[in-house]
Amino acid sequence: MTLVDRTLRLGGVRGMIADKMVESLHTAAQLTHHASAEASALLAEKARLAEAGEKVSVEDLLMLAVIRALKRNPDANGRVEGREIRLSAAIDLCVAIALPGNLLVAPAIFGAQDMELAQLRAARQDLAARAKTNKLSVAEMTRGTFTISNLGLTRVEQFTPIINAPQIAILGVGRSIDRAVRAEDGSIEMRPFIGLSLTFDHRAIDGAPAADTLTAICNEIEGMGK
Repeated sequence: MTLVDRTLRLGGVRGMIADKMVESLHTAAQLTHHASAEASALLAEKARLAEAGEKVSVEDLLMLAVIRALKRNPDANGRVEGREIRLSAAIDLCVAIALPGNLLVAPAIFGAQDMELAQLRAARQDLAARAKTNKLSVAEMTRGTFTISNLGLTRVEQFTPIINAPQIAILGVGRSIDRAVRAEDGSIEMRPFIGLSLTFDHRAIDGAPAADTLTAICNEIEGMGK
């Protein structure tokens, strides 16, 4: 591959994304908690559903785990608008989608708290398809209450996602890696772990309840299918 000098204008959609990221960092008191969740139960549930004829992805199951955790930790689900923290009874879950041309969008699945797994998968796939043809609505692009950004297909294990302002929090998902753990019988065995990073607006939620939210997400992943 031949390298050449290039100058790219920071305009258009890329410029809008850049402006939004800078605004988010300048307006929110952002802090990130990192954790790891054992993924054995999640992968087993994925395999069980496949055997039953229901095809789902790891990302679909992660969305379900996040929704269940947010139902128990509602202080992380909402928006900071002006001097008001607006917590939402609805979980309008945004999913970050990478597009060609170094572009990124994070449209919302409205009412995700009432959806079954198959409905979540269909909604995510619909957003991804419409994102590629520039057919997302303004509401889908601007009215979410919580965002998931998944880099699980890369070599990134954990990262610090920027809040999708004015939302309160965003979950970054890294790749799954095998780690040695001690089994109940004292032996050592390898188990898969997923890296998770929760960035939150410290104006809206403090460190301890944010940690509780991330712990709840881990617990939902580790208890998947039970």
